[in-house]
Amino acid sequence: MIKIFFQHEIKSFLRTIGAGKSIAIKVIMGILILYLFLNVLALGFFMDKLLEEIFPNDELITSFCKIILYYFLFDLLWRFQLQELPTLQVQPYLHLRIKKNAIVRYLSLASLFSAFNLWPVVLFLPFIFKVIWVDAGHATALIFILAIIALTVFNNYLSLFVKRKASLNGWVYIGFALLLVLVTTADFSWHLYSIRNLSFAFFGGLLQHNYLVLLPVILAALMYFINFIYLKNNLYLEELSSKKNTYKNSTDIPFFNRFGKIGDLVSNEIKLILRNKRSRSAIIMTGAFLFYGLLFYTNKTYGEGMKLFCGTFMTGLFIINYGQFMFSWQGSHFDGILISKVSFQDFLKAKFLLFTSVSTLAFLLTLPYVYFGWHVIFVHFMMYLWNIGVNTVIVLFFANRNYKR
Repeated sequence: MIKIFFQHEIKSFLRTIGAGKSIAIKVIMGILILYLFLNVLALGFFMDKLLEEIFPNDELITSFCKIILYYFLFDLLWRFQLQELPTLQVQPYLHLRIKKNAIVRYLSLASLFSAFNLWPVVLFLPFIFKVIWVDAGHATALIFILAIIALTVFNNYLSLFVKRKASLNGWVYIGFALLLVLVTTADFSWHLYSIRNLSFAFFGGLLQHNYLVLLPVILAALMYFINFIYLKNNLYLEELSSKKNTYKNSTDIPFFNRFGKIGDLVSNEIKLILRNKRSRSAIIMTGAFLFYGLLFYTNKTYGEGMKLFCGTFMTGLFIINYGQFMFSWQGSHFDGILISKVSFQDFLKAKFLLFTSVSTLAFLLTLPYVYFGWHVIFVHFMMYLWNIGVNTVIVLFFANRNYKR
């Protein structure tokens, strides 16, 4: 049955309008991906040299064991941003005598055919065969390969599960992103634990106790079944939701309900931001720049003026990055806004509320920088007021004259 689904997907792709253009684009993308794979493969072959330079006091296998979890943490963030959900138009199959398990199994297995699942194999396999295969033995090398494949499968299904949940509730997306930020901050900034030590504790133990490979294998299998059950239970989700929702629900963010029509506009815009890759990257960049202060506050050679620079970017990057394209991105549906019951004054107030909300959240997330002194938080607060009071007006003024998308 799964083979038939694959055949239908191929036929659907070839018979669509503009299939030739799509094939040409996929060929170009394939060449680019192949080029990236060759670069990653080269990195894998010379990883032993790089590890010797970065960790000169550690053995090669020890330093390798310490970085594996860092890779999979970055891989999870990368997947959550770029990996697409496997698609299959299930509606035509639902009334046929096809088991739901077969449909769900196809959706689950199709996600494994992704370039993201090949990166760790291409990156780590050369090192495993060059070093671990020779120094630790063939069996241990195969155990490492199995562990890396299992963690790759776990990341694959965890990312898809969270993205499916986030498509129904935007708070899941925000909560998961904050969780990743907290995990990295607790390691690099607060020093509550060390991911490096945790990575060595497991993979270093794997050298002596090969049965530990069962842990990632069990996690991968468990994540597969969680994803499988969720898909099976929500296979008729669109049909059920269309029957239940007999009223207009314009917002799923209760916080903005108190602002009435303006809150509805902000909530809808947040939904659009999270659904588009380019605008969503503005949120990702805002979160990434929260660590910007670590580059300057830990280096005493920089003067006090750098605190103003850091405070401006950490609390106002979203305003600058997203705000400059705000009107040009929405220009295609300005006519619909003008003929609706939404006044242009409310439209602008919604922009101010959006900027203020994101900037406020960014300021609150920079509070741990109190570790470097209360004066740092005071500077952040001053630049936060500058961003929501002055910078917002400046950005909107120039955005009104920006025609690029």
